[in-house]
Amino acid sequence: MTIFSRWDRLFAISKGPWGSGGNDEEPTGKPSVPPSEIPPSDNDGPWSQPPRKGRSGNSAGPASNIEDFLRRSRERFNPNGGGSFPSRPDGSIFVWAAAAVAALWLVLTSLHSIAPQERGVVTRFGRYAYTLSPGVGITLPSPIDRVRKIDVEKIQTIDLGSEERETLMLTGDGNIIDIAYQVRWNIRVPEQYLFELAQPDETIRQVAESAMRAAVANVTLRDATQKRGEIENRVQEEMQRVLDNYHSGVLIQGIAIKQADPPAAVLDAFKEVSAAQQQAQSYVNQARAYALQLTAKAQGEAVAFDKVYGQYKLAPEVTRRRMYYETMERILGSVDKTIVDAPGINSYQQLPPVMRSAPKEPAR
Repeated sequence: MTIFSRWDRLFAISKGPWGSGGNDEEPTGKPSVPPSEIPPSDNDGPWSQPPRKGRSGNSAGPASNIEDFLRRSRERFNPNGGGSFPSRPDGSIFVWAAAAVAALWLVLTSLHSIAPQERGVVTRFGRYAYTLSPGVGITLPSPIDRVRKIDVEKIQTIDLGSEERETLMLTGDGNIIDIAYQVRWNIRVPEQYLFELAQPDETIRQVAESAMRAAVANVTLRDATQKRGEIENRVQEEMQRVLDNYHSGVLIQGIAIKQADPPAAVLDAFKEVSAAQQQAQSYVNQARAYALQLTAKAQGEAVAFDKVYGQYKLAPEVTRRRMYYETMERILGSVDKTIVDAPGINSYQQLPPVMRSAPKEPAR
């Protein structure tokens, strides 16, 4: 009973922080006696012995273990902080953390690397400010300045018309043609490309179709199928002119016509007509070649005559006789008779065919 009697006296004398040891009674106003001042009892037994000391000189037990843990924690987190463990973290830690985050934010949003084929369009509060050239550019941090990188060397394409679906256009001679073509373009002025046109790709498509229809309307069906290069140049020039007026910032690199044929319903008939036209053209070319040959021959004979005439003016009699002999030799050389113009001799003598000189065979 000695153990229980000691604890009864302890709880009877001491009071907790909320009054009389946890009861709901009103405080009596008497000062509470600390447990260390309770006089020991002669019959307390083993509880009357003083507690054992630990390494730190404190009493061994749960309280001593907690104090040792707090002391070691304080030395670990605050080795130079003195003898008390801080109740809250030091404010300088938050300052340095905030400074590091701010520095990282400034570096990531203010420095921009622009590739050689790119341009950086800078907008300040959503409005265009300036354009960064290739290299490392510096801007105000986000969200004040924002940079959009644009590739100005990439060739982009737009295909208009296809082999599966007909794209019919009217030619200058009233015929219909099915045409398919491709537009190649790239960005020349990035800020104009981004802010001048609401839908740049759709605008380029519509301008290309309008320019192609205008070019096809000024040529015949035959020219549309055979003179594709001229049509491509016209369409490119017209598209560039219109897009420059729009301040689109786009450069047209070229037009490539992939297909330019009549509609499928009349394609066979068109091929037959084309074959007939080509044959007629070949006949015309042959006639022109023959005419050129005759003209060249006549011009050669005229030159020869001019030379003979020049000799004739110098010696008319000699030239006349020479021309006579040459003419008679050319005429009589192919007949079977001989004419001798001399007194007392027949002027005509028939020669047998065997007497004719056979042509000499070429030597082998």
